[in-house]
Amino acid sequence: MSRADGYRWLADAVLVLHFGFVAFVVVGLLVIWAGLAFRWSFVRHFYFRLAHLLAMGVVAAEALGGLLCPLTTWEDKLRSMAGDGQHYAGSFIQHWVHRVMFYEASERTFTVIYLGFFALIVLSVWLVPPRWPWRHAPRTATVPHAGGDPGKRSGPGS
Repeated sequence: MSRADGYRWLADAVLVLHFGFVAFVVVGLLVIWAGLAFRWSFVRHFYFRLAHLLAMGVVAAEALGGLLCPLTTWEDKLRSMAGDGQHYAGSFIQHWVHRVMFYEASERTFTVIYLGFFALIVLSVWLVPPRWPWRHAPRTATVPHAGGDPGKRSGPGS
């Protein structure tokens, strides 16, 4: 494998990582809303929700600041180091992942889209609140029956 091939491979790896990041944000929101409808408890996991909110928050902040995504910049630099003459010219993976992920639109359009998507994620935190890790559900005590099975609960109807 030549040095140029190595840089192309690394650029493809960065592109796949970038695609995974985008998929986490987009699919994550869909899963959270589906989890609300189907009562999936895992969608309320605090650290999943925090990572999801922060991921889109970083994208929204970059857009507001007029910054390019560092993954896009890194991939582009690797492609330049590989000697690719064109921006995003290259492998099969690169070609198809770019067709799915990147669209031609103004920077302002993308900023509006990113902020709208971030607003939906913030709304989901309110409508489908995460479980805080330091709050636990109250435990019910088990009291054995006198002379009965110690694993049975006592109380009305027992």
